Amino acid sequence: MGWTVADIPSQEGRIALVTGANIGLGLETVRALAMKGATVLMACRSHSKAESARSALLEQGLTGLDLIDLDLADLDNVGPAAETVQRRYGQLDLLINNAGVMAPPYQRSRQGHELQFGVNHLGHMALTQALLPLLKQDGRVVTVTSGAQYFGRIRWHDLAWQENYDRFGAYSQSKLANVMFALELDARLKRSGSGIRSLAAHPGMARTNLQRSNLTAESNQLEHLAVKLFDPLLQSASMGALPQLHAATASSAASGDHFGPDRLGGLRGHPTRCRVAPAARDSSQRERLWSVSEELIQA
Repeated sequence: MGWTVADIPSQEGRIALVTGANIGLGLETVRALAMKGATVLMACRSHSKAESARSALLEQGLTGLDLIDLDLADLDNVGPAAETVQRRYGQLDLLINNAGVMAPPYQRSRQGHELQFGVNHLGHMALTQALLPLLKQDGRVVTVTSGAQYFGRIRWHDLAWQENYDRFGAYSQSKLANVMFALELDARLKRSGSGIRSLAAHPGMARTNLQRSNLTAESNQLEHLAVKLFDPLLQSASMGALPQLHAATASSAASGDHFGPDRLGGLRGHPTRCRVAPAARDSSQRERLWSVSEELIQA
């Protein structure tokens, strides 16, 4: 029997922030942490959807749930969200960068970045940098990537995909950027002597809102067929959330670790350490992405 929610140690007294907390992997992560006694800050773009999810959890008998308004598609929104956390709590034990956008038609973030790169990577990097001073020395940052990282490449000449937009290519780029960020953050934390851990996790193929929401009027018949064919392979959102929960709570999870499902080549199963995309192992490329991203965030 693999690692499950039952193996999560007590989270009493811990404060966790989860982005994209009102649905899918984020909601299951909130549920599991709250069940173990954590105070969980549900950071979401839609206040009404977050309130609805929070109310449902409260009706199930859970407590310690708070809402943080956060739109990762607008970098100007990150600072006020971090200030709210500072004002209400003054500290943080756990940050789970979970929210994500998958394969939409071409859109830009508030600052003009390709939406997936802007939300999945830049928004979470900006949030992490804003909240890092609040994290305790034994705190953790868990950045959620996906198996798409293995197909990703950083489009250095056109990060915004202004030419020849490929929505799945842009998604893969953002997921590769996620794991590159997590590993570079780990390296920088270690060099500074910090006890904060930076880890990455991917859910395998989990049944969330992302699969069907990426089907649009522009989707071809092959894309619709692929969703139907892969549906039997999808595991539940609660199973998909296990790798990020393991990274966030297991005592054996070390900074720099990357977790994913243990069966069917990482498609489903219980959490295990797994390889990162080869492109993420190049420290010079990680440093380059960090520098470019900082420039984009501060622009």
